[in-house]
Amino acid sequence: METMRTEIAKINEFDIDMERIRYAGQILRKGGLVAFPTETVYGLGADALQAQASKKIYAAKGRPSDNPLIVHICCIGDIGKIVSDLPEKAKLLADAFWPGPLTMILPKSGMVPYETTGGLDTVAVRMPSHPIALALIREGGGAVAAPSANTSGRPSPTLAEHVYEDLKGRIPLILDGGEVGIGIESTIIDLTEIVPMILRPGFITAEMIADIVGEVRVDPGILAEHPVQKPKAPGMKYRHYAPRADLFLVEGEAAAVADKINQLAREKNAQGKKVGVIAAQETRKYYKESRVWSIGEREDEETIAHNLYRILRELDKSDVDIIYSESFSTPHMGQAVRNRLLKAAGYQVLKVN
Repeated sequence: METMRTEIAKINEFDIDMERIRYAGQILRKGGLVAFPTETVYGLGADALQAQASKKIYAAKGRPSDNPLIVHICCIGDIGKIVSDLPEKAKLLADAFWPGPLTMILPKSGMVPYETTGGLDTVAVRMPSHPIALALIREGGGAVAAPSANTSGRPSPTLAEHVYEDLKGRIPLILDGGEVGIGIESTIIDLTEIVPMILRPGFITAEMIADIVGEVRVDPGILAEHPVQKPKAPGMKYRHYAPRADLFLVEGEAAAVADKINQLAREKNAQGKKVGVIAAQETRKYYKESRVWSIGEREDEETIAHNLYRILRELDKSDVDIIYSESFSTPHMGQAVRNRLLKAAGYQVLKVN
């Protein structure tokens, strides 16, 4: 792929430099790419209504072209350009959770090219809450396709430097708004089903959605310990979030998990391999055979979610050959964290009693 100079422009979300935003918006209007912060992760933006612009996203990321992109809007009035039908449940969810980390799958309008939807007749759409994202979308034309701003399959970026690591020379501009807040991608709910179905868990949980619209199903593939092949939502079909070293998720009672990981670490160390462990702050002391990365206290589940991708990237910069991770089944964010870890591990799960 032809390389280009990648500029990083620092932006203060509390005092936005509109000159820089207008410059970035012009890049989008001309069919170019801009990486920018959202409240979830950094996104790689292009004009969602330009087929050739969406193609550039796939090329820059090395992303399969049948993997749909999420279209980001900046005001509810713009959704009519993106979808052909807005059911009552979608209106209720938009009122409750937009702007915010909820993506809805709806029938696409004729204005949205199939290059943006991965060839599907549905479109994934959300309104982010990050002020830099909203300003850029407004200046960029009102509809910005934006998957995570990383090389396809790698951990999603929570800092501008993560974007630069992956996409330097592939995109012209990164808007650096500092570290993102949530740290994992939006919840995705399919509203083309009779009963709405969650296809990707996130900060907005099934219980929160059910409080608004009633019955909600969760796709059984979300936490199934095997790959899901139906690419209706972004990230459903392909391995995601993966560090370079082999990762295993170890599940069971805390003491048994620690014993198993220590046993495996001793075996790997004897083979000359270096082992990394992802553990809760409370249990990190149990691991004497390995380098340990603390992901946070189990009671602070939002911090666990926030730290996940950063730690996976730190592990990439270390010299470990294999990674073992505890499981984090917390009440609110636990499903989302386990879903990301399953994908990062390529569904390699070790269960202990």
